[in-house]
Amino acid sequence: MRRSDCSWAGTCRTFLTDLLKWFLKALTRHSRRLRLTSDAGHRTRASTTSHDFKFHLSSMCRGHLISDKSELIDELKRTIRDVHNFPKPGIVFKDVTPVLLDVKLFGQAVEAMAEPYRSARITRVVSIESRGFLFGAPIALELGAGLVPIRKPGKLPAATQRVEYALEYATDALEMHHDAVQPGDRVLVVDDVLATGGTANAAAQLVGGTGAAVAGFSFLIELDFLKGRQRLQGRRVEALLHYA
Repeated sequence: MRRSDCSWAGTCRTFLTDLLKWFLKALTRHSRRLRLTSDAGHRTRASTTSHDFKFHLSSMCRGHLISDKSELIDELKRTIRDVHNFPKPGIVFKDVTPVLLDVKLFGQAVEAMAEPYRSARITRVVSIESRGFLFGAPIALELGAGLVPIRKPGKLPAATQRVEYALEYATDALEMHHDAVQPGDRVLVVDDVLATGGTANAAAQLVGGTGAAVAGFSFLIELDFLKGRQRLQGRRVEALLHYA
């Protein structure tokens, strides 16, 4: 092969390589635009509260939401496990860990817990130690809000503010980082179970002390017979499952 032919062949290879790179980049951009504008039934859109940055949380891994909410509730009740005599004799504990093992059902539960507050302009999701963390974190992502853990005393590393609340025969306390919630924030309080309402009410007091607004509460389970809702002072309370 002549030198000129080799030079021409090299030039062609370089051109084709560059053309292939350009095509792959264009295809990636086009695919991204398609994903961002895809049908809302396949994607859930959420936005953060700073710099107008928006991201999209795919629901493909968990499948479509069960269209009939009653079907979702029935499936959750079948999956949640009753553990008798835990943590004390005579108590029937609602164990949610089997729900966490089911990727699709867990995702559907999170989405349903977030749904009532999608238009509430939530900027912070406060989750209560410890099972509240399991649901609070994905709900914060669903709503495009920051996550704030509320913990028992001595568990948070930076400066905190604290609220004490009464138990049946004692007192307990909750703490939150002092800079986690600011005046003007709209806060959703999340936990797995609403029982007597003492812990949830203490969390609301802690948030209220910062000047932020408690927009509502979201629970997976409400034990109606304990009347915890009454302790939440007429605030908005949403729960997926009710046990009378």
